[in-house]
Amino acid sequence: MPVPERPERHIGDEQFHDAKVIWEYHQMGHEARPCSAAIGLGSHDLGVATTAADLFRAGLFPVVVFSGGNSPTTRARFPRGEAVHYREHALSLGVPDEAVLVEPRAANTGQNIAFSREVLAVAGVEVESLLLISKPYMERRSYATCRKLWPQVDVVCASEPLELDDYIKSIGDEKLVVDMLVGDLQRVIEYPRLGFAVEQDVPGEVYDAYERLLRAGFDSRLIGS
Repeated sequence: MPVPERPERHIGDEQFHDAKVIWEYHQMGHEARPCSAAIGLGSHDLGVATTAADLFRAGLFPVVVFSGGNSPTTRARFPRGEAVHYREHALSLGVPDEAVLVEPRAANTGQNIAFSREVLAVAGVEVESLLLISKPYMERRSYATCRKLWPQVDVVCASEPLELDDYIKSIGDEKLVVDMLVGDLQRVIEYPRLGFAVEQDVPGEVYDAYERLLRAGFDSRLIGS
């Protein structure tokens, strides 16, 4: 059997290894299970809405809130707002209109959680467990944020099941993807000190990979950049 061709890379093997270490750390490894509701966290990645549709069809939740307004990185791609485009995509994949709620204001992960909680309360949805659907490398940060802002609920994380090579190919910008992995890890480390998230253990292997990538210049998505 022929060996599948590896996508062309413009970063070195050691840097790709470090990126993969961080990629795997960002994913919580939760087993998807039925929940009271789901939140699809807005971003540039339409795969969030695709995954939400797949999980809805699997019977894992009765209602999903798509949350997100616009950011400089999504305005051109989703001119009517992240949540609105997510909703349209989910409907095109067969999710019924009555199963979709829209939260169109959120500009960060904390607002995604807080504003979606309000939307669910207004809709009369009692939430004991919550399926958070995000980009693959955002699972851990969304989990830590939700545990801080909504500690009463049982949180399950899910994302599109992609390997790092495949995700890079879907985005089309290897440097940007690694920058985003590094930036999200910085937030996992720093946000608990700012009161935005609960503390997460960062293994030494992950922290060392993070520092090497920072020294190599993968820093465009850091806080304040």
